[in-house]
Amino acid sequence: MTDATEIEYSPMEVFASPTRDGTPAAVFGSPGRYVQGDGVIDHAGHYLCRQGFASALVLASARSFAAEGARLMASLATAEVRAVPAEFAGECSFEEIDRHVAAARALGNPCDVVVAIGGGKAVDAGRAIADRLDVESVIVPSLASNDAPTAALSVIYSPEGVTVDAEVYARNPALVLMDTGIVAQAGERYLAAGMADSMATWFEARATARSGHGVNVFGGRPTRVATAIAHLCRETLLEHGRAAMADVREGRVSEALEAVVEANTLMSGLGNESGGLAAAHAVAQGLTVLDAVHRDKLHGEMVAMGTLTQLLLEDDLAEARNIATFFAAVGLPVTLAGLGVGRDDTASLAAVVDGALAFPFLGNMQPHAVDKGALHRALLDADTLGATITAESF
Repeated sequence: MTDATEIEYSPMEVFASPTRDGTPAAVFGSPGRYVQGDGVIDHAGHYLCRQGFASALVLASARSFAAEGARLMASLATAEVRAVPAEFAGECSFEEIDRHVAAARALGNPCDVVVAIGGGKAVDAGRAIADRLDVESVIVPSLASNDAPTAALSVIYSPEGVTVDAEVYARNPALVLMDTGIVAQAGERYLAAGMADSMATWFEARATARSGHGVNVFGGRPTRVATAIAHLCRETLLEHGRAAMADVREGRVSEALEAVVEANTLMSGLGNESGGLAAAHAVAQGLTVLDAVHRDKLHGEMVAMGTLTQLLLEDDLAEARNIATFFAAVGLPVTLAGLGVGRDDTASLAAVVDGALAFPFLGNMQPHAVDKGALHRALLDADTLGATITAESF
């Protein structure tokens, strides 16, 4: 177990300025362009040229460079976009970010854009590197497992994988290229994790809007359009989620998969960043202090438990049962045991609660009281509900 006190959020840049009455301005952020479809990665060079980019630092893991990264590099070469490869080591840590920034500067800053390919940590690292080099970022996700691609934010981890910080940048990515053909081959677990992250978007945005003085990632009030997009996440997942899972099992791109990928990536990205975060992500970040959880579980799998916990903090029992049933149907963990955590492991649960209380957006839960006792009880209540749903379903 990692000490929960290691989670320290440095003060985030507050983009929003006060209005005349002293309340924050409403702020909505988004990428410059979002492109989704089967095979769009093979046209990456075209899209970068249309955005005016002539040279790129391409960040990807060794596995990505051997797969989808090779297709992207070929497209850049065809479009005569100069590309410098940079291998991502797997953890979005300050050490990893600084290593790539130093290497780029040693080459004389050889790019006008950083292109990041991969999962959430790779794209977070790409954004952080671009910010330090003062260039734009282009995000090419290989998964639809979370809503990181569109964000102006990077979650920073220790080299061991524990959340230690979060950075908010002055700009969102210039371009997001989401290839649904790649997602269809990535495996159902990743899509399910993305659905959990996306489902949380509505409940966190709802809590932020209800609080009356909640703020989003930019330090501003959530806009109505962000809250509406967040609600569309929920509706899209409940309508298309089960069918999309069946299609991914067959490696098939379908309308259901296209809908869910858009919810997981674009809708959720805009809805959570501009709509607001709350207890669901607080619990997820708290869970990263447990070694086995942050090593073996995906971000969205932790968020699934966080969402149920938040709904029970809000006493929304009917919706908690509805969402737990959906999560169980698509293979997401709905109990502490499903995350590898013992219900009676008081030390671990205390560490999760302490980590959650360090999350900077818990104020968006007001007027609901969120303290150690309330969080601990809600975690156990979520576990009980999940066990009940599991027994009924299987």
